[in-house]
Amino acid sequence: MMSENPKNTPTACLALADGTIFYGRGFGATGETVAELCFNTAMTGYQEIMTDPSYAGQIVTFTFPHIGNTGVTPEDDETGDPVAEGMVVKWDPTAPSNWRSADTLSNWLAARGRIAIGGVDTRRLTRAIRQQGAPHVALAHDPDGNFDIEALVAKAREFSGLEGLDLAKQVTCAQSYRWDEMRWAWPDGYSRLEDPKFKVVAVDYGAKRNILRCLASVGCDVTVLPATATADEVLAHNPDGVFLSNGPGDPAATGEYAVPMIRDILKTDLPVFGICLGHQMLALALGAKTVKMNHGHHGANHPVKDHETGKVEITSMNHGFAVDSQTLPEGVVETHVSLFDGSNCGIRIADRPVYSVQHHPEASPGPQDSFYLFERFAEHMAARV
Repeated sequence: MMSENPKNTPTACLALADGTIFYGRGFGATGETVAELCFNTAMTGYQEIMTDPSYAGQIVTFTFPHIGNTGVTPEDDETGDPVAEGMVVKWDPTAPSNWRSADTLSNWLAARGRIAIGGVDTRRLTRAIRQQGAPHVALAHDPDGNFDIEALVAKAREFSGLEGLDLAKQVTCAQSYRWDEMRWAWPDGYSRLEDPKFKVVAVDYGAKRNILRCLASVGCDVTVLPATATADEVLAHNPDGVFLSNGPGDPAATGEYAVPMIRDILKTDLPVFGICLGHQMLALALGAKTVKMNHGHHGANHPVKDHETGKVEITSMNHGFAVDSQTLPEGVVETHVSLFDGSNCGIRIADRPVYSVQHHPEASPGPQDSFYLFERFAEHMAARV
């Protein structure tokens, strides 16, 4: 059993299912949690990452070493509370230096029951994830430094993993609601949509708030429905378009109830736009298949090529499953691919306003190269209206 101990007494440890142990200094909440471990390469936006519902069932290793130095603010939450199970960082968080900061990262995590560990060799850990795939891990934080290592390794080995797991039901909204808040802009912050042009139903598989803001910013009066909404419930709102949101877990499991709904929606002439898990749901509804990736794509610097324009976009990504492009049926066009590994990042139905992308055009965090996709959705709805 390998171990890595800092000179000072460890107050947290990360146990991998293969027996590897990383010791460090705990912050945030105390206790234990078990999850899949991934790494994220973004240099900013740790709060948005931790509150992204797509991270349900995962602990995030941050490759950028300076995490927590800008504090936290309620304005940057992508959902009500952190969804990621925990975080792993190189350096302990420093005192926040940011005029927007309302609290420290450690206090914010503790108040929301999320465990974190600092002082870890995140480069070594990231290499292990890349080479061996996303491991199952147990993360523990005890201020007294008392750890039952054998028990933690056993818990990591007993974790069932994300394959076959439907997590959308855990992170979706409990009931429908309206959304009209637009994207943050200096100096006013967030503003409200006053003159909506389109009615959109967004199916919430784990929607980030900034996706809804981007829809509002192109003129959409958004009604958000739970992941289990039926086609009749969607169409009862008489929408001009239907949006399929991001979310966590195995798309094949969520597809058990989402795919029939989407197939019924596709019988209409409504524009349909999907992101992340919504992209995978659309692909499954069209007859394609999804696969579990070795370590997934998580970061804000992923190059994606648009086959139809030749343009390369730098994008934000967060997914551990991908659409198998070899299974796309006739009449479905592959529009985008990852320049890292060639995996599918976008599809559309030929000659219909139905399309989706694997990456996150709303960013938060990340570049805004792909925001045009929201504008395209609005154009399709305007053409129909």
